[in-house]
Amino acid sequence: MTEIAYTERICTDPEYISTFLEHQRVGILGLAGEEFPYAVPVNYLWHEGTIFFHSMGSGRKIELLRSAPAVCFTVYREHGTVTAQMPCHADTAYDSVMIFGQAEQITDAGEAAKALQLLVEKLLPGYYRSQLTPTLIQRYRSSLDGNAVAVFRITPTKLTAKQNHAEPKDLFAPFA
Repeated sequence: MTEIAYTERICTDPEYISTFLEHQRVGILGLAGEEFPYAVPVNYLWHEGTIFFHSMGSGRKIELLRSAPAVCFTVYREHGTVTAQMPCHADTAYDSVMIFGQAEQITDAGEAAKALQLLVEKLLPGYYRSQLTPTLIQRYRSSLDGNAVAVFRITPTKLTAKQNHAEPKDLFAPFA
């Protein structure tokens, strides 16, 4: 695998990377499509060094995951456009992490319930009073396709991170 070429922007701080992944809500799941690559945004959970996400039990994403489980998962946050005297030197302030690995469907209902519960707590903290249970995970069927929820994990085999930070005064603010 080719390494990051712009080495000045590499981030190697594991605590910063983990905190960044814990706080973002959406990542882009990159899959090998039949004719073209397929990239789809998904809500996710970063927990104990692993990405978790869920899906309906059918559809293009599920088909591609089952036929070619090698994935790339990208999470980024843009902070704004960095101004410069010369247009060619304008830049973007950002954080980004790319995770490479195999997506594996979780078949244990208890593990799936735990991952989904943590995801629900991340996205809707304190909203639901009851916990998701393995029984609910086993019995629930989507009204859209009649299938059970599919929960996946990606354990990173490679993780890269980059960042480019700027002072707020250096960011373009047309309406400030």
